[in-house]
Amino acid sequence: MTSEPAGRGDSAIVRPTAAAQHIDIRRVVPAERWQPFIQYHWIVRWECPEPFDQQVIPQPFVHVSAEPFDGAPRLLVNGITREPFVRTLTGTGHVLGAAFKPASFRAVLGADLSTVSGLTVPIGDQVSHDDSPAAAEILGSDVTDEGMVAALEAYLDRLDVTADPYADELNALVDRAEHDRSLIRAEQLADLAGVSLRTLQRQFTAYLGIGPKWVVQRFRMLDAAAAAHAGTRTDWAALATELGFSDQAHLTRAFTAVVGTPPATYAKQA
Repeated sequence: MTSEPAGRGDSAIVRPTAAAQHIDIRRVVPAERWQPFIQYHWIVRWECPEPFDQQVIPQPFVHVSAEPFDGAPRLLVNGITREPFVRTLTGTGHVLGAAFKPASFRAVLGADLSTVSGLTVPIGDQVSHDDSPAAAEILGSDVTDEGMVAALEAYLDRLDVTADPYADELNALVDRAEHDRSLIRAEQLADLAGVSLRTLQRQFTAYLGIGPKWVVQRFRMLDAAAAAHAGTRTDWAALATELGFSDQAHLTRAFTAVVGTPPATYAKQA
């Protein structure tokens, strides 16, 4: 089983210094057959004598995670959400998840991603294959990292999943939005795709469950979070302009809405 280097996901961890004192995060490369669909598996283990709230900045990816749900182990589809994502961790525990490529979970779900946008629902209820045994195995007290990943992929292997070439095109477009900081508007993505903005909005709603404007803005917000985590002095006014915000006040409002703290203050805490 191969571990994957840290990447963009680290910018999404709110207050990573405090998090590192309580939780251990590992990324694992998926099996070759799942690499067209899954970006990486993530494993979180924690030891928290006292309840610890961990916040994560939502990204434009659907996750399938093994977690307790209504008192029982389940594999949960976590649709893309606009809302802050916070988990309260206590005691000792672990969770496994698969981060799907932005447009690739539609092939697993067999339906538009708008049907699970903003929701957390058991995957078995969506695809008619009981997920409880796999989830129970993953959440077992003595399971290894390798065993968790194998159990999740074995469950996914039971599903009728066929690659969608158009999903690959959208994934490439989202990847461009993630890594090209000059992309600050949805219209720019539409131009790159060679379609109208309205067409791109429909495609994103069907394949990602959320619109291109949110995707572009979220990646630029993650760029701001990365700057806050860098530990160096940041010219927030200049960064706001670079990332497409009208001014520093605009960036401050947007960042505070997502993280709960203005960026300059957060940088001192992170």
